[in-house]
Amino acid sequence: MYSVMQPSLKPAKEHVNDTTIYASLTGSRRIVSPLRDSLDQRDIVEVTGHKAHGLIPVPGSLVLARVTRVMSRMASVNVLCVGSKAVREKFAGVIRQQDVRETEIDKVDMLQSFRPGDIVRAMVLSLGDSRAYYLSTAKNQLGVVSAESAAGETMVPVSWTEMRCPLSGQTERRKVAKVG
Repeated sequence: MYSVMQPSLKPAKEHVNDTTIYASLTGSRRIVSPLRDSLDQRDIVEVTGHKAHGLIPVPGSLVLARVTRVMSRMASVNVLCVGSKAVREKFAGVIRQQDVRETEIDKVDMLQSFRPGDIVRAMVLSLGDSRAYYLSTAKNQLGVVSAESAAGETMVPVSWTEMRCPLSGQTERRKVAKVG
């Protein structure tokens, strides 16, 4: 005789129809014996899913993402973290020209805002299309948080629009996030 765990103890992963127990997910079945001092001495059936789902970006979430491609009207990114937690799956994102900063949107130059390899902090605007989330860096605390210079060094922010290589002293333009 098997016992189905109470919904208050664990999220429902199964349902019962008459005398048959159906798993609500695919995975491995495990039979757990009850504790010795438990009043209910029936075994418990647990199903552990094959793939545990991680965090999913939702509108309003802050994310860290790596820039993969920069075009004249948008930058493509891969989301690395939602909040402070790393994602398990790969999520694509897009930062459109109109979502880079709050003012002077028509003057934004994508190639002077981001470069491939940059790490950006952005906010999820919407789920976008079937291929990518729409992201925004249009706040002071959003934008490039880490960038590598041509010399391979991690650059240091100099202003809202520039980062400097500590090795060569050369500056490069970016949409820099206010950190701190």
